[in-house]
Amino acid sequence: QVQLVESGGGLVQAGGSLRLSCAASGGNIFSSYIMGWFRQAPGNEREFVAGISALGLLGVSTKYADSVKGRFTISRDNGKNTVLLQMNSLKPEDTAVYYCAAGGRALGSAASLYAYWGQGTQVTVSS
Repeated sequence: QVQLVESGGGLVQAGGSLRLSCAASGGNIFSSYIMGWFRQAPGNEREFVAGISALGLLGVSTKYADSVKGRFTISRDNGKNTVLLQMNSLKPEDTAVYYCAAGGRALGSAASLYAYWGQGTQVTVSS
């Protein structure tokens, strides 16, 4: 069983930046998990934001939603069992609760690929 705890959310003006952090504990070796970030705005379904693969021989690969490409960067620190989401050039439409997720099946955008979820952290972007 993997426990995930997000932090770093808050209120920021449009054009600003935030860095979300997700600390993992328990379960198997952290570097073996595919990690992802999802978000859910009021009245909307949970949507994929970014994902990062498990550590392989060639390093890691990443995947982003089109809406955040070029603005958000996902990274992982396997020594600290942490995954980060650097969010730049934030827009009001980025306002949502952001969730960290861990899985092992494949790097992808479907929530069903991820078995473990954090409680979420609120990000609010004012115009």
